[in-house]
Amino acid sequence: MNKVDYDRALYYTHRSEWDNLLILMVRTKDQFLSKRIEQFLHAYNFERDYAVIETTLYNLLRYIDHANETVDPDPNEIPMFSLS
Repeated sequence: MNKVDYDRALYYTHRSEWDNLLILMVRTKDQFLSKRIEQFLHAYNFERDYAVIETTLYNLLRYIDHANETVDPDPNEIPMFSLS
C-alpha cells in the first residue's frame, strides 16, 4: 500500500478537511482505510451521539497508526527529510 495515503488521512483528519478526506476515501486502494474513513464521515455528519463520533474517529486513527507501522517504506519514495 501507499504510505502517503495514511499520512494524508492523518493530515486531513487533523485539519478537519472533510472534502479532501472524502476524495482520499474514493481514490485510495486500501479498502480498510476507505471503510474507516466512510464510517467516520457518516458518523460525523449524521450521528447525534458524540460517543459514536469519537469511537469512529479513534478507530480511524488506530488503523492509520497500525498501517503506518506495518507498511514497508517504498524504496522509490523520496524522503521528506533527512536525519543525517
